[in-house]
Order: sequence, then structure tokens, then C-alpha cells
Amino acid sequence: MGLFSRKNSKPNNGSPDSQSAFSNGPKSSSMPTRKTMNGSSLGASSVLDIPIPRAPDPALDPAAYLRSVHSVRERSRFVLEKAKKNQLKHFHVDLSKFQDTASYVVSIIKRDYAPDYASIPPHGRWQHFEVCGRPRIDQLMGSWASTVDAQERTRRLIDLFLVSVLLDAGAGTQWRYKSKESGKVYRRSEGLAVASLEMFKMGMFSSDPNNPYQVDSAGLKKLDVMAMAGGLQVSEYNPIEGLQGRTNLLIRLADALQNQDMFGTEARPDGMLDYLLSHPSTQASSVPVIPVPILWGVLMDGLSSIWPASRTTIDNIPLGDAWPCSVMPSHPTHPWESIVPFHKLTQWLTYSLMVPMTKLLGVKWAGSELLTGLPEYRNGGLLVDTGLLTLKEFDARRGLEMWRDVAGRGGNCVEVVPTFEASDDVIVEWRAVTVGFLDELLAEVNVLLRLNGSEKLSLAQMLEAGTWKGGRELAEVSRPNTKEPPIMILSDGTVF
Repeated sequence: MGLFSRKNSKPNNGSPDSQSAFSNGPKSSSMPTRKTMNGSSLGASSVLDIPIPRAPDPALDPAAYLRSVHSVRERSRFVLEKAKKNQLKHFHVDLSKFQDTASYVVSIIKRDYAPDYASIPPHGRWQHFEVCGRPRIDQLMGSWASTVDAQERTRRLIDLFLVSVLLDAGAGTQWRYKSKESGKVYRRSEGLAVASLEMFKMGMFSSDPNNPYQVDSAGLKKLDVMAMAGGLQVSEYNPIEGLQGRTNLLIRLADALQNQDMFGTEARPDGMLDYLLSHPSTQASSVPVIPVPILWGVLMDGLSSIWPASRTTIDNIPLGDAWPCSVMPSHPTHPWESIVPFHKLTQWLTYSLMVPMTKLLGVKWAGSELLTGLPEYRNGGLLVDTGLLTLKEFDARRGLEMWRDVAGRGGNCVEVVPTFEASDDVIVEWRAVTVGFLDELLAEVNVLLRLNGSEKLSLAQMLEAGTWKGGRELAEVSRPNTKEPPIMILSDGTVF
């Protein structure tokens, strides 16, 4: 079943035999080479030239291009350039606030990590499991027998992390989760992380009663809304946004896992490990270095069937988290040019799955720089709460009308914020400009921290220690009753 078979190829010493498992292979002359990320990002201890697949040509295959990791930054850049000229349709841009925003992010990073900035972990689901300082993943692995080696531990974490990230769409302001193990109450992403972990440990996603610590197609098939509501402690008094959408996402995942080429004969997410390690691009090096676009292809192509059919399509090909945006170029014969792709959950999955493979198996990654900042409400909220972006008056009024409508239907009425559907042009523009400004902030943050060369923070580190955390803390101060973002997005459980 690939380079590392569960039955025959597990190393007994708890670490992969990288030197013997990988042999030198020819590098393709048709692809450019890039460098692996430095050790401060995702654990690479050396710099290697690794071939990185090019983006598909949008003129020949616009759907493939818009589904690629390359397209997110390239398309969002159009909106950033409009923002720098204060030409956005829905937001005023005050560039005089950019320095204040960067200084605030730096203050958060210095407070928590100075002077050891190299210790900042990359943004990923692992940290959410450690809410309140409890090392839940280490504790989980500590509960497994010593005969469960590093590869099987990685496989189990791939299963857990994939399901947990797919459940990580915005939970709303009212939902809470009370841990069955500690009795403590958690909210939002951390609450969903703890809930998904406890559901995983109960075997809720496994069809094998002898092995609860796995996710497989048959186990996901047995899920329904009632079971998910029970696992997430949802009730009339503890509602969560998008429960049906989350449930349907996992049920559709069961069908996607039947792709044996990517997920193996056991129809588990962990099957992607065999696919990645045995991929020709990985085997082109003497050590396990996986090009990020190869992992991206597994997640984007292997999971394409899980996304709602109502999303944007080109030639009947669903694009996933990609949306038309009114400030983008418009061409009558090239309608794809008006679309901005984000693929937030796919990027969040990529960031998150890289971590256990790096920590447990010593895998290194090439092309990590292709990943962007996550276009979600914490990073975007930071830009609004610092005054860099201000919603224009007409859209603010329209958003407040939507808020009143939601409140009238029994939604949260504690704090008043403009509210929009995820597909609204306001939200698409907000997300696109967020991606662009996160790149700008990374450059300025490194300047302010006086970090150069290999000492520079990666984007994943800034997201973890600065913008995501900073956006959250500003929300807690600005809207203490709900800690919600300055602009609310109505979630269907499949976007954010």
C-alpha cells in the first residue's frame, strides 16, 4: 500500500528510517526549484532544492488554476492593490493605521515569546488542543501502548486532525462545550477542538470497536445530526451554527475516503501518508521532503466531493471556497478572472496536518511559502478593530438590517454588529484584502522585531503568535459580552 505499509514497514524504534526509505531520483527539468522552509517554520533542518509543481495555466484550465494553492495569493493581490489605493467597494482603507496594526501584532508576539521567537510553533490545530496549557495530544499519545510506533501515531493524528479541522467552522457566539474529562467549559475553535478530541477517543468516527482511535468511511457513515448534536452537546439552550452542514460534511467525507489511490484500502484519512511518502516527488530526495502542492492535491482533489454543490463552479467543476468579487477584473470571455479563491479549510488542513508529520516522522516540506494567511474572522477582524479597514456606511446599514433579521429569529441580541452571508460581496472583499494585508504585515513585523535571514518569522508563526491571537484579544476587549468579530458571518458549517 505504498512506501510504509502498516503490516510490514513500521519502524520499531519510534522514528522513520529516512535514509534507507528514500533513494535519490531524477529531478524534473520541467519544474522550477524552490527552497525548503527554514527550521523556525515547520521543522526543516536543512535547505534542499526540491521541484515544486507549477500552477495550472488559467487560460487552458481555469478551474484547475482556481483550485490550486498558487491562485489564492495571486488573485487576492488584485484586491490588495485596490485597497492600497483606497478603491475598495465596501471598505475605507486608512493606510496610516497600518503601522499601528503591525506594532500591535509585534506587542503580542513580544509579550508571549520574546526573546525566543524561534520557539513560536506554526499555526495549526495542535495548539487548539492545548487550550489552558494542557498538552492533550501528548497525553493522548501517552495513553497508547509503547508498541504503537511513530508511524501509527502519525496515522492516528492525521485521522483526528482532519475530522477536527472539518468541524472547525465558526461555532457562533452562544455555543459552549463542557469537557467530560476536566469539567471545564470551552468556546469557539478550542471548544470544537476539545469536543472533537473527546468524540475521537470515544470511537465516534470509527467502525472498529477494538480501535476507537481512528476515522474510517464506515464509522462516518453511521453519523447523523442527532449523534453529532450529542457529541457537540448541542441543545435548544446551547445552539451551534451549521450543525447540519458539519454533519453532512463528515458523511460526504465517508464517500471521499473510498478513493483507494489516496486513502488506501482501509478508507481512512491516514492512508494519505502512504500516498505522500511514496509519491515520485517525495522520492526524488534522499530524505523525506514533501512538496506542499502534493499534500494540497490530496486535500483539494481527494476531498473535492465533500463540499456543497451550491458553490461556485466553472464548466460544472466545483471550485470549493472561491467566490466572485466585484472589484476583481472582469472580462466577458474569461469569467474566471472575477473569482477570488480562498480554500480556507483546505489551507487550515494543510497547516495542521504538516505538524504531526513533522514532529513525529521528521518530514520536511518544500513550498510552504505558497500557503497564505487564513482569510477568517480573527485575522480579518484585527484589520477592522485596528482601524485599517472600516465598513462603508451603506454596507454597514445593510449589515445591521441583516443583524436585526437574525435577532428577530432568535439569534444573538447582546451586541450589535453588521452581519452578512458568507457569499456576500462584502465578505469576499474582506477576506481577499485580509490575505493581502497579512503578507504585508509579515514583512513589517519582521522589520520591527529586527529579525533577518533564517531568523525571520514565517507566515505560519506570525498567524499563530500575532494576528490570529491579536484579533481574538481585540474582539474580547471591544465586544466583551460575546467576544464576536466586528463583522459577523452567517456560517453554514462548511466555510469558516
